[in-house]
Amino acid sequence: MVQRVAITGMGLISAVGNTAAESWERVQNGVSGIERITLFDTTDYDIKLAGEVKNWNPADFLPTKELRRRDRYQWFGHVALREAIQHAGLAWDNEAERQRTALLVSSAFGGMTSFTEQVHNITQNGSHKMPAFGIPSFMTTGASALGSIEWGIQGQSYTLTSACATGSDSIGHAFDLIRLGRYDTILAGAAEAPILPNSIAGFQSLRAACTQSDPVGAVRPFDRQRSGLVASEGAAVVALESLTHAKQRGATIYGELVGYGASSDAYHIVAPHPEGRGAVLAMERALADARLHPEQIDYINAHGTATPLNDPMESLAIQQVFKDHAWHVPISSTKSMTGHAMGMSGAMELVFCIQAIQAKIIPPTINHDDPDPACPLDYVAREARPRTLTHVMSNAFGFGGHNSVLIVKAYQGD
Repeated sequence: MVQRVAITGMGLISAVGNTAAESWERVQNGVSGIERITLFDTTDYDIKLAGEVKNWNPADFLPTKELRRRDRYQWFGHVALREAIQHAGLAWDNEAERQRTALLVSSAFGGMTSFTEQVHNITQNGSHKMPAFGIPSFMTTGASALGSIEWGIQGQSYTLTSACATGSDSIGHAFDLIRLGRYDTILAGAAEAPILPNSIAGFQSLRAACTQSDPVGAVRPFDRQRSGLVASEGAAVVALESLTHAKQRGATIYGELVGYGASSDAYHIVAPHPEGRGAVLAMERALADARLHPEQIDYINAHGTATPLNDPMESLAIQQVFKDHAWHVPISSTKSMTGHAMGMSGAMELVFCIQAIQAKIIPPTINHDDPDPACPLDYVAREARPRTLTHVMSNAFGFGGHNSVLIVKAYQGD
């Protein structure tokens, strides 16, 4: 018997808020989290802006010893995981329950902060010693492994990496494992801390990032004046359970995950396929998995990076999949406010999709002032839109041609 999959908890720390509720409040009101970079000196860099986590002290959540042992991305993963567990009201009373629970908190970049510091210490300072916990601090499996230790979770704890599709693929894999009956509960998502000199320099060399110095209007998805992505950081985790398990323990059900589709462009390491071949396939697979027609999708949270190549590709792909309905389905890019949090973006945007269903509000695409003729669809420009939502699609497309699409449904009982 294939299990239905319920969403019973959410955790999020982002450029727009330090909890899921705070982040949603700002996103639905069109508040940007983009500001000038403070994590390092950008004097010699063209890129000046990022979406940093603000007004937050990791010492409120972790003891000093653990802070020293962990990378920044692992701090974020801990906080989002903790919030998701608390929000879901999860507690494990016996070993059997712990064995039926898994963790899939992934990362595209991993512990780059720790890795960079340790390389600098060896190459510039002449030290050939690493901290005792040096390797665990930059392992991409670290967030999941530490979570399993902290909460005594004995099912799988692992990570996968598919660039900017990482968070969505993690949730999609968790969805499949619960449907197959392998686990009752999985905490899935991703964490990232990519605002570092080397990664910012890399985006600068690729000419993929916005270089304006004023944060106002910096991220302009689907707009004629868009000039590139703005990197951001944070973590997002959702608690997924089989519907049977969630109901047995009396959990609040915030939505039902019903579709997952993934594909590869097989085209280019950084550029999307110009005809959206992989994006089309991923959306079609997600719709088929959910047993839905395109006309049944009420809203699409787009990948919408504000890069010259991605936005027209995504618009074209939506037109190919949705045909005439493409002009009637509302679409928005919450990256216009959060920035692009790399591998955790898809997980964060799924959280926003769940919250949109709950609040009956479609979040806006801010800074959409000069529509691009190559992107001719309804992008919910500038202001949120009230709308009852039943089925919502979330798109995530990454470097390397990794494409991942999730569909979440309003929970309507049995």
